[in-house]
Amino acid sequence: MITDVLFSPLTLPNGAVLPNRLCKAAMEENLSIEGQLPGKELFTLYRRWAEGGVGLQISGNVMIVPDAMTGPAGVVLQDDSHLGLFEIWAQAGKAAGAHFWMQINHPGRQVYAAMGEQAVGPSDIAVNIPGFDKLLAKPRALTNSEIESLILRFTRTAQLAEQAGFTGVQIHAAHGYLISQFLSPLVNNRTDQWGGSLENRARFLLETLRAVKAAVSPDFCLSVKLNSADFQKGGFELDDAKWVAMELEKIGLDLLEMSGGNYESPAMTGTTAHTSTAKREAYFIEFARQVSSVVSTPIMVTGGILSPEVARNALTEDDQGFGVKVLGLGRGLAFNPDLPNLWKVGQSSSVDLPKINWSSKTLASLALMSVSKTQLKRLASGKPPKIGVSPLLATLSDQLKTRLQTRRYRKWRES
Repeated sequence: MITDVLFSPLTLPNGAVLPNRLCKAAMEENLSIEGQLPGKELFTLYRRWAEGGVGLQISGNVMIVPDAMTGPAGVVLQDDSHLGLFEIWAQAGKAAGAHFWMQINHPGRQVYAAMGEQAVGPSDIAVNIPGFDKLLAKPRALTNSEIESLILRFTRTAQLAEQAGFTGVQIHAAHGYLISQFLSPLVNNRTDQWGGSLENRARFLLETLRAVKAAVSPDFCLSVKLNSADFQKGGFELDDAKWVAMELEKIGLDLLEMSGGNYESPAMTGTTAHTSTAKREAYFIEFARQVSSVVSTPIMVTGGILSPEVARNALTEDDQGFGVKVLGLGRGLAFNPDLPNLWKVGQSSSVDLPKINWSSKTLASLALMSVSKTQLKRLASGKPPKIGVSPLLATLSDQLKTRLQTRRYRKWRES
């Protein structure tokens, strides 16, 4: 009997075993309860995905500090958090035998102005999205002591995640968030040990991984999400990603997820600043194969995997034996949480995502995220996904909900 590559186990460098090659990739849920904590909706959502048959789940952004959020209803894990709620969340995500890793993050300069917080970054360079210049807060440059403090924050959040029962963490170093900002020569213009050369720009990420690795158990899995490219001229590029991947492997890494883009060039949502990058899925898989040629760390790719045929093709190694080992399913699982189980029994089930052909790529990206969030909300409420959600209505509803969540967040911060 021929083993289906999608459902063959994978032994990670630290000895942990993923039961199959399909991962529920990180998606921003914005479903926290008051106090920026996980609650019933997140428990229900992750239990539902666990029952759908994935071998690994990676949570949406969990923030390391309360004053730097990617969204007003995100989750924060710090010393004074209610750890018991995180324990319930961890159990829900592992309900059917899957691994459950917590994605830990700091948004840096990508903080919405309405949140009322001071954005920070490696430098004081603001995000430039034409027509949306006031959407995000203007950042100030971090001091050396603040950078060192944030490395400790990443480390403490990882320790707490392990205490709560998560089986690993993923450090988010992609999509234009803080660590990605340090890596980018377009955003990081520092002249100290944290800027300039690639070695210096990568220091924040490498020191963070070293600190986390030293603070957790050997069997606790460590992952990094890294851009294969920023898709911006003069930005972080593939050769940079290869070098960083080799340095991460020296420290010790169990899974490297390759992605791309940021708020200015949102490749991770299917659009980039360059019209020539028409088929994002092919880009990420090809980039990942190139990175796998220089490291032995298992590589994961997320984006555009909506059918078993595409999934199996993505796991096919090239002529030299280089390839992807784990596939991240994102929006596909928002629209059909049972895809892995269906594929396992031979059903060629696929997902047709709504096509939003708005002239503004930024608005189209926002609308697709809003439609996806609608599906997440339904799953979190114990309901099935709904076909035919209006992108416009979903966007308007999401904006209204975000305003209410922002008020709640600001009230919490004030108290």
